[in-house]
Amino acid sequence: MNALIVQDTKAGAVLTVHIQPKASTTECVGLHGNAIKIRVAAPPVDGAANDELIRFLARQLSTPLASVQIQSGASGRHKRVLVKGATAQLVLARLNLGPEKGAAKP
Repeated sequence: MNALIVQDTKAGAVLTVHIQPKASTTECVGLHGNAIKIRVAAPPVDGAANDELIRFLARQLSTPLASVQIQSGASGRHKRVLVKGATAQLVLARLNLGPEKGAAKP
């Protein structure tokens, strides 16, 4: 298991995410290689899939929308997402991935 799937940083948790746009529903479906796989219902047009990803993560992690930011990969399927104030342990638990699925400390 890659230790970089979710990392604790001073700013919060940084997630490595692989998204699948235009899905029937928005949901976390587990792991895809060295990333968390999230299906998003929105199409990859005009940032709609990114917006849906941010809304989904904010809702699942019970955090404000402003606390979820795409750090890299905004125009691709593979992204790094910062969740300010969150921990890797919280992210893994809220996304039902369990603590053994890739948390790492800096």
